[in-house]
Amino acid sequence: MISAKQSFGFLVAVILGTSPAVADTLLQTTPQGKQVVIHRDAIVMKEDSSSILYKHFELKERRVVKVRLSRGALDYQVVYSKPEERQQILKTWKRFGYTAVVTDRDGKTTTLYDAYLDFYPPGGRGSLLESVPARTSLPILIEGGGADEPEFSKIERVEFQGDLMQLTLTSGQTVKGRFLMPTDKPAETRFLGITDQYDPASEEVFDFFVPLNRLKEIRFE
Repeated sequence: MISAKQSFGFLVAVILGTSPAVADTLLQTTPQGKQVVIHRDAIVMKEDSSSILYKHFELKERRVVKVRLSRGALDYQVVYSKPEERQQILKTWKRFGYTAVVTDRDGKTTTLYDAYLDFYPPGGRGSLLESVPARTSLPILIEGGGADEPEFSKIERVEFQGDLMQLTLTSGQTVKGRFLMPTDKPAETRFLGITDQYDPASEEVFDFFVPLNRLKEIRFE
């Protein structure tokens, strides 16, 4: 029997992998002179003589990621799309990533697409902590003992009560505990995503972020 997760993966693979290309396509010429598609349905942000920087929807992680290709003996070519085609692929990315409505402590509400967590030095100074992978799950140290890290797909709502989090799961179960930092280094956890104002040409895979400790509520849709 095919699970819901497998069905989701198949559906996205069909739409992103076999539909007509509606965004940038990256190709490479083999030693035999044949052009091979390396990636389609991507958006190239920067290209120079040494590398190509592009972003695409990563099915396994259910979020948009950046990739840098170093040019070698076999060069890469880019077939650039029209602006309206980039907007169309962006709509597809937003459709299959996680959508969340976040409310901060000041009461401001923002809808985010392709939402995920990432980690930065305390206070947001400097670049992200690459040694701590971004994720679409929420690690929690449960009151009374034990730990868990439910995927966003299993969470309906997160309520922040000081240092405590209360998770309402899609199963109806309620779990209360504290955020479990996945590193022993000082770090700031941020909730990030794409808004309706996101520019497809941006070199970032988000245009909105908020420190997790500034949030009052997250609702996943």
